[in-house]
Order: sequence, then C-alpha cells, then structure tokens
Amino acid sequence: MFDGPIFRDRREAGRVLASRLERYRDERPVIFALPRGGVPVGYEISRALGAPLEVIVARKLGAPGQPEFGIGAIAPGVRVLNEEAVRRLGIPEDYIERVTERETREMERRLRRFRGDRPEPEVRDRTVILVDDGLATGVTARAAIRALRRREPRRLVLAVPVCAAQTAQVIRPLVDDFVCPATPPDLGAIGFWYENFEQVSSEEVAELLEEARRLFSGERDGG
Repeated sequence: MFDGPIFRDRREAGRVLASRLERYRDERPVIFALPRGGVPVGYEISRALGAPLEVIVARKLGAPGQPEFGIGAIAPGVRVLNEEAVRRLGIPEDYIERVTERETREMERRLRRFRGDRPEPEVRDRTVILVDDGLATGVTARAAIRALRRREPRRLVLAVPVCAAQTAQVIRPLVDDFVCPATPPDLGAIGFWYENFEQVSSEEVAELLEEARRLFSGERDGG
C-alpha cells in the first residue's frame, strides 16, 4: 500500500544509496548510471565514494501500439527479449527487428551526446556499480547488466532507490549485490516515491557528467 514519498528528489536518493555503498569505496568502483533519471542519483554516489561516473544507455523495446509496455530492451552489444510477452501478443519478428533498429539509433545518439569521443573506461576486474532512479519491470536494467557483464568486471552491483518487489526477486540473482532501500509489493509509478520527480533534461545529464569528470579525471585516467 502506497503511504507517501520516501525521497525528496533523485539527489537525496543518491545520498541514501551512497551511505549503503560505502563498503565499496576502497575497491575503486566505477559508477554507471542509466540516463537520464539515473544520472543525478549516480552523481551523488560518485561524489560520496570518490568514484568516476559514466553512463550506459539502455533502451526499452515497446510493444506495437503500446510503447510504454516493454517487450525487451537493448544495451551496447546486447538485446534482451521477454519471450513470453512476444508470444502472448503475437509480435512478428519483423516488428522486433524494426523497433530494435530504431532504438539502436537512439541509443547510439545518446551515447555520442553524453560520452562524445571519449573511450569507454576499462572495467575488467574492477567493481562496477550500476545505478538508476527506480525499477518497475527492470527490463532496461537487465539489458544494462548483461552488457556490463560482457566487460568482465570483478564485481557488479546494482543500486536503485526503489524497485517493485517482484522485479527485485528476478533481478537480484543477476548481480553480485543488490542495494535497494525500498521494494514495495505495490510499486505504482516510480514517481510516487519521490516528492520531486521532474523529468531530467539532457542538459542536466551533460552538466553532471562534466562535473564528475572534472572531479575524478585522475581516477578515470588510471591515476
């Protein structure tokens, strides 16, 4: 039962998570945030742990006529499909290919927007903390987890302020640690759990990433 917001905004949610992630400080983690909403959360974790902040872009694959209903998701190098939903809705393969191509173009556009021509950070044998502002179905997070696993981190941690209880059960085994203060059985909309859940602009994302790069440029270069 929903009983009111528990976070003032994404920045406060990030500080709450940071306090629970303090044990990873000495492992020199790399923070990967899902834009746009995950970046303000990840920025606070980055500041608190003295860790570099990066983005990983994952895009939901929407059902025909129901773009908010995810039948899968993509992240760099991977595609995750909800096979049961695809069968139940009778979605043809050519539709899946078309929506995959469209979302891949958008994913690549956002990566260029937020990363520019900088190379991806080396995370092999390092601790990676994946961050978002909340999970409902978790389909985009699953794609991001799979993409990050391909890069062979030593440890992969998923940290989100709020997650649907059923989704938490599914996603917890996919990571080495799952940090989430709230796993309500009736999630509703993620925004219900925040007093301020205004949309995050691309400009704000770019500004936070640039600020994090200024703070941790030495760490990012391996110094």
